[in-house]
Amino acid sequence: MPDIFNAADNKELVIRLERLSPEATPLWGKMTVSQMLLHCQKPLDVATGRLALKSGIIGWLFGKMAKKSFLKNLGFGKNSPTAPQFKIAETPDFTREKKTLMDLVLEFGHKGPAVIINKKHPFFGQMTDEEWGQLQYIHLDHHLKQFGQ
Repeated sequence: MPDIFNAADNKELVIRLERLSPEATPLWGKMTVSQMLLHCQKPLDVATGRLALKSGIIGWLFGKMAKKSFLKNLGFGKNSPTAPQFKIAETPDFTREKKTLMDLVLEFGHKGPAVIINKKHPFFGQMTDEEWGQLQYIHLDHHLKQFGQ
């Protein structure tokens, strides 16, 4: 299963990010490409401890079961709901957000699982380093496909 820590998978994500342009339009959903770039930084920031989110009752009840299904089925459907903290209303600067996201992806590739500070996902609960790596790849892959990459 692909993951952000695997050198080849990480390089592939970076190449796909490099191909994005400010003119890219979504194949589904409402986000602009610059909003997507900022949105994709949020789960990475949760894993590194830069963004703290509280767990909710739904995650406590269903998170572990959902995690297994999610990772097994490789992820998100089109127009899947997102955490309110990950919704981007403003219009971020494309160039700045693209560089920031690429730097984060590269950080995950260079540091490997050592980059993970938060071992507990706010919805899925306790996560192994391998699960974090897979989850980050799946999320980025979903949104890169959303913009034709």
